[in-house]
Amino acid sequence: MASRTRTAEEPSGPARAYVTLDELLRLKTSAKGFSFLPRQPVHSLLTGRHASRLRGRGLDFEELRHYYEGDDTRTIDWAATARLGSPHVRVHTEERDRSVLLLVDQRLSMFFGSRLMMKSVAAAESAALSAWRVTSLGDRIGAIVFSEDRITEIQPEARDRGVLPILHEVARQNAALKATDSRAADPGLFNEALRRASRLVHHDCLVCVISDAYGADAETTKLVTRITAHNDVLAIFVSDPIEADLPPLGRVIVGEGDNQIEVDSAAVSLRHRFASGFSERRASLEGFSRQRTIPVLPIETGRDVSAQFRDLLGQRLAHSRETSGARASS
Repeated sequence: MASRTRTAEEPSGPARAYVTLDELLRLKTSAKGFSFLPRQPVHSLLTGRHASRLRGRGLDFEELRHYYEGDDTRTIDWAATARLGSPHVRVHTEERDRSVLLLVDQRLSMFFGSRLMMKSVAAAESAALSAWRVTSLGDRIGAIVFSEDRITEIQPEARDRGVLPILHEVARQNAALKATDSRAADPGLFNEALRRASRLVHHDCLVCVISDAYGADAETTKLVTRITAHNDVLAIFVSDPIEADLPPLGRVIVGEGDNQIEVDSAAVSLRHRFASGFSERRASLEGFSRQRTIPVLPIETGRDVSAQFRDLLGQRLAHSRETSGARASS
């Protein structure tokens, strides 16, 4: 729900309402210390001990050739062997690059924040860090950036050709968010972005959903299931601390679109209902991620986003280096 509150007590440090293109460009230097490496467990507050995995780059078929002693028997093509009368193996090479598609949420539900930044800013920075990191490894990056005003599709490209159009569009849609917007947040846009993603990706892509998951429902489950049939999905769940624990601020005015109401935020029943709504949304996401083996990275508005990326994904990079070192010394 897109909400705004007004109280007589001003916060000690207002959240950053917007992010500029220059700020997103400068995040290139911060896109390090974390990795989307495949076959490593993702440390996530949502997935807990569950070892979510990413398949990584796919394999391209190169040739069919005779089996030689020492070849991995798992690569034998039994159909070709039967047809040709002698053992044959299928040879594959790793794809030179992989397409990564970002779904970047800039809806009115994201224009909310009580700490360091708005959720929309955290999502924008998450997108920039992901894009810079992906292209630094040689993969292609594309995006679907969506808000109440527009849904923009950007085809995957390599290097700066892929990153720059995404950051321009994210900054443009972020700048268009207004606290005076009288519209209610559209929950259906979340599924529409996923529908477009399912048409854009085909095989062995990574779809990274950066959102607060507002509007997720049974149709969302169907769409994500369709995407995960041949691709990986990574969810970056953006939230604000106040969503989980509404502070007792006294009487406040809460608005969504043209509708406004004065409520007593100190009322225990109201605070309980407010927290329960967020907990249910988070629990639903957690349960679905376990069923589909989808890593979920919780990003909060109260901390530097690049530091959170390193905390959540940096362990995978460190583990990979330790494993490589152990193998080299053995």
